[in-house]
Amino acid sequence: MSRWHPYATVASVIERAGAFLMVEEDHGGPCTLFNQPAGHLEPGERIVDGARREVAEETAWQVGLTDYLGIYVLETPDGFTFHSHAFFGMALAHRGGELDPAIHAVHWLTLEEIEALERAGRLRSPLVLRRVRDALAGRFYPMDVIHER
Repeated sequence: MSRWHPYATVASVIERAGAFLMVEEDHGGPCTLFNQPAGHLEPGERIVDGARREVAEETAWQVGLTDYLGIYVLETPDGFTFHSHAFFGMALAHRGGELDPAIHAVHWLTLEEIEALERAGRLRSPLVLRRVRDALAGRFYPMDVIHER
């Protein structure tokens, strides 16, 4: 009997002067898609450490994660389930350097620009806009709700 295994992922909503840090990713389709810096946790990795690592790998930004937005569950049409831990934070410093090979470009986009991408079908998942809207609504939890070793 096969066991169900959801995928553990992290995503970060990073805000600076009314704009949000977004990545434009290649996914083998006809056009690129937009997402927050996000990705899968690595074996043994702490959730917050994974979120910081994904931001650094995909954007070359060092960030301060200040709040937990919660866990977002996404079930895809092809039967996969993702448990996405989302964080909110601020940009501290741009480090430069090579980005993850799947990243086409890094952008700072307003809510209106992200909404336009959603209408055009260019967001990686419905969670992208939801996380931004939750952050703008102040739906935060303290970071200490995450209990790790």
